[in-house]
Amino acid sequence: MTHYDLLLIGTGSGNSLPGPEFADLSIALVEKGVFGGTCLNVGCIPTKMFAYTAEVAGTPAEAARFGVDETLNGVDWPAIRDRIFGRIDPIAQGGEEYRVSHEDNKNMTVYRGVGRFTGPKTMVVETGNGLEEITADRVVIAAGSHPTMPAIEGLADVHPQTSDSIMRIEQLPASLIILGSGFIAAEMAHVFASLGTQVTVVARSNVMLRSYDADIADTYTKLASDAYMVELNFSSTSISRDSSGQVTLVGTQDGVEKRIVADDILVATGRVSNADNLDVAAAGIGTREDGRVAVDSYQRVLDPYGDVLEGVFALGDVSSQYQLKHVANKEAKTVRHNLLHPNDMMETDHRFVPAAVFGHPQIATVGMTEEEAREAGYDIIVAKQQYAGIAYGWAMEDTTGYAKIIAERDTTKILGAHIIGPHAPTLIQILIQAMSTGQTARDIATTQYWIHPAMPELVENALLQITG
Repeated sequence: MTHYDLLLIGTGSGNSLPGPEFADLSIALVEKGVFGGTCLNVGCIPTKMFAYTAEVAGTPAEAARFGVDETLNGVDWPAIRDRIFGRIDPIAQGGEEYRVSHEDNKNMTVYRGVGRFTGPKTMVVETGNGLEEITADRVVIAAGSHPTMPAIEGLADVHPQTSDSIMRIEQLPASLIILGSGFIAAEMAHVFASLGTQVTVVARSNVMLRSYDADIADTYTKLASDAYMVELNFSSTSISRDSSGQVTLVGTQDGVEKRIVADDILVATGRVSNADNLDVAAAGIGTREDGRVAVDSYQRVLDPYGDVLEGVFALGDVSSQYQLKHVANKEAKTVRHNLLHPNDMMETDHRFVPAAVFGHPQIATVGMTEEEAREAGYDIIVAKQQYAGIAYGWAMEDTTGYAKIIAERDTTKILGAHIIGPHAPTLIQILIQAMSTGQTARDIATTQYWIHPAMPELVENALLQITG
């Protein structure tokens, strides 16, 4: 048994915690997979690199509207894949080498293997050298998440792709079933359809992106249905793979049995906390109904009764309801501060968490949906500005995108904002800033210049509908 001052579990956002301020502490760092976590290796960064490539591949389909004759002459999947991971893999490898051997980390021991709790602040790690037991004065759990597997007969037997594997496949499939309709499904459908794969998205619900504002979800579903097959209200019952490798998904749709056949299947029904792999109960750690490690606003871990477990913190997907890298980074800053300043702790502000979907079209969102604002009892005003109504929207020939802003009628306090269309994740940032700093729609609409005819006029014109 080896005792440390600090035990860190996971090398995603948790890897940003150790720095010069911790040089006087003995630190154990446990990682079972690839250094860098979900975002770097199987999430945000590679998916957006693929999504941008898909945008490039998709330009010929839009070119005729501009009087331009373009063709897509071919797609080299191995070249696309290797360009992306040729950039990412060295970063992961370099991060590990830095923690293992650099002089800055002489106070740190890296354990490569699967760890599980065996008691309070006690972990056993299965490494190449056997089982090693670790104890620590303080613990930070930043172990991330893993893909969910729905209960469908035969699913495990067909060895489906997940978001952890699909981007590294050897060749582009001619056809692909995507099971799920959230942001992972939307982004991967855009990527593979743009690169020439015949994509079928299979959704249990009546829209894609059902957790988003109803207008946004409805618009996206209609546009996605023009780009690839979207099977809504589909209840999957079984799946099989034949001797040639083809997959058959069987289910019911509107009471009628239906079969969908493809070369492969991607399960994109979401991700869940890795708490289930850590045996957190053995450490007296409480969990939420969905399996996440329970924490308070200071990122302190709670026991099953809701009481604080002193000296134990958690951050990121393992504990957060927001499976977003920018949230994990924010929570990591909170944990870092609270480790260094236990008598002057800070809380994580989760009031205005934005999110984006890099599908086609792009989506960005922050705050309440229209439905949530009405249910909360606000007297609201809803503004909607079309891309087609601004000069740069004319330049782009965009006829489907829009910004939607929900505000309190009297005060013009911004309650929520949702944009669907080109560069939505960039355009929404000024609204995130306004909500976070307490600026109203009236404040930002009337106190600054807006460059004409740039894209931010989309936001300006929506705000002017609110302010009158």
